[in-house]
Amino acid sequence: MRIDAYNQIHNIYGAKKPAKLDEKKPTTTSFKDQLMLSATAQDASTAKKAVLAAPDVREDLVASLKERIDNDTYEVDAEDFAGKLLEKYNGLF
Repeated sequence: MRIDAYNQIHNIYGAKKPAKLDEKKPTTTSFKDQLMLSATAQDASTAKKAVLAAPDVREDLVASLKERIDNDTYEVDAEDFAGKLLEKYNGLF
């Protein structure tokens, strides 16, 4: 019979049942990720937060300058400006 032939072929090639996977038991210890920052990193983080919290524009100073420009009372000292310009230029090289 054909069924017998199938059984014989099955026995010859020795088909095996799939092996059971070892079930992993949950461990009793659990691990947590931690982040530890050095004192320098903590100081840098604090400084960064302070800078981000500060306004980009000093409104009181800008308002004062705008008022002086509008009233034609704002003057720039040419010698002082030239001196600072030269300092910056010399600092580049």
